[in-house]
This record gives sequence, structure tokens and C-alpha cells, in this order.
Amino acid sequence: MIEVSHLTRRYGELTAVDDVSFVIGRGEVVGLLGHNGAGKTTIMKMMTGFLEPSGGTIRVDGLEIGRDTPAIQTRLGYLPENCPVWPDMTVIDYLDYQAALHGVSKERRPRAIAQAIRRTALSEKATRPIHTLSRGYRQRVGVAQAILHEPDIIILDEPTNGLDPTQIRHMRDLVRELATKATVIVSTHILQEVQAICERVLILRAGRLVIDSRLENLQLSHALLVTVEGDARPVLESLQGVANVTELTADESRRQYRLEAPPTAAPRVAAALTQAGLGVHELKTERHDLETVFARVNEEDGHA
Repeated sequence: MIEVSHLTRRYGELTAVDDVSFVIGRGEVVGLLGHNGAGKTTIMKMMTGFLEPSGGTIRVDGLEIGRDTPAIQTRLGYLPENCPVWPDMTVIDYLDYQAALHGVSKERRPRAIAQAIRRTALSEKATRPIHTLSRGYRQRVGVAQAILHEPDIIILDEPTNGLDPTQIRHMRDLVRELATKATVIVSTHILQEVQAICERVLILRAGRLVIDSRLENLQLSHALLVTVEGDARPVLESLQGVANVTELTADESRRQYRLEAPPTAAPRVAAALTQAGLGVHELKTERHDLETVFARVNEEDGHA
């Protein structure tokens, strides 16, 4: 559905986005991650047609940003990091104005506005002027304007910015609901939010795409953790395909080891330990949370 090819953006001598390519399919929920200055917001602005690329192409179902920007924008919903709103307007008047800009007909507007208000839990604030709302509620107004025309693609830049824990849970539920009918791209600094709602992550570093992976694959490591009775090091080190056996914990009855080996080696490890008369209490694939992966990527940058 979305094809980004060799996308580049320069500001004079500064290259903010450097030869980035990826494809996003219909119905995916993708997290766009990276430190400040990594190029996330710049990519979003180019994908939505608000910023012209210095090089490369962005295509949506055969349409191309630049040549077909207005046609693509009718299919997009976009929440910028700092969403511009008219503070003197009421919530409902602002959404009516936005619906008109999105080309929603007068006949469809009342239903579209009511649905956006319901989805973003703004019913109690619908008649309030926007300047009287808290930051969290203003953020919800921004999300409401992004979804009221039921776009095929929804791009959310820091959607939970300013929200309290209850509002964050509601936002997670909303993103999951939106993903049943639309492709959703989310940029956030809160890694727990990505783990909660995204199926896939794109990690940027210094303008380059360094990781493009499904979340479930990214969190798996090529290491096994095994807890056994007794000293298992000689057995583990003798197995073909097993490397770097490290003893993590030990007490009088059990020891835990970490060994570099693919998950497919687990049955062979279990059989060897059992044959050696060592009781196996646990054998599992080591998993990393997203925070660990993200930190490792940026540590690699620091050592470059």
C-alpha cells in the first residue's frame, strides 16, 4: 500500500533523512522509532505531502507524492506532534471546520463528527472552547480531526503526548480499533506504547533506517537460557552449534546458563542434558524487550 524508496531530505549540508526505503502493507500498525533528530518527523511530513523530498519517491497504491499529492492527502489522517488548533473555537465547531477541509459533505458531517467525538471520548468537552481544555484533551481533539473522515492511512506523531494513564489506555484501544480498517503509523518516544499496539517497528538512527522488523522477531535473540541441576558446562560446551556458554546464577541445587544457539537447538540441548543425568528445570529462548533492542542500536552508533 505504501512504498517509500530511497527517500532523502537535506537542509543545506545537513542530511536529515538518508536513503530510507520501506514498504507498509494494508492494515499494518507500524511504530517509527528513533532519538530526537533521527528523522522520524521529517519522514512523516514528507509522507503527508507537507515537505518535499530532496530525493526518492513515496507511493500510495500507485499514486505518488508530488505528482498526486492532493489525491493522496484525501486518504490520509495526520496528527502532527504539535497539532495546530483554533483555541477560540469549540471542539464541535473545530471538527466541523476540519470536516469541511477534508471534503466531508454537509449531509455526512454530523455523523462523522459524532463518531470522532465518541471514539476519542470527547463527549463531555464537545461544546467547550479548545483553549479551556487540558493538554491531554487538546491532544484528543487532534486525534479526532485526523480520523473523522475515515482515512485509509492514519499517521500519528506522539499521539499519547500529554495523556494521563487512563487516557493512554483509551488511546491504545482506539489505535487497535482504527487498525481494523486502516493502516496506522505511530511515532512515539514511549517504547511501552509501541510494544502495546504495534506489530512492526522501523528504527531510525541519524537519518538512516537501521532496523525494519516485526516486533515478535526483533525481541527474540539467538540464545537459550537453561536451568539445570548440577554443573552442565562440560555438556553444553561439547554440543555442536553451541557457543559462549555463560553461567548466570548458581545455588546449591540449580544453575542457570546462557548459551548462544538458535531456538531449533533446544531439543538437542535438552536431550544431551537428560542423557548426562542432569535434571532440566527450564529451557527457553532468551527474549529482549524493545527498550533493550533500542539501547543496543544506539550503543552501536556510539561506538561507530
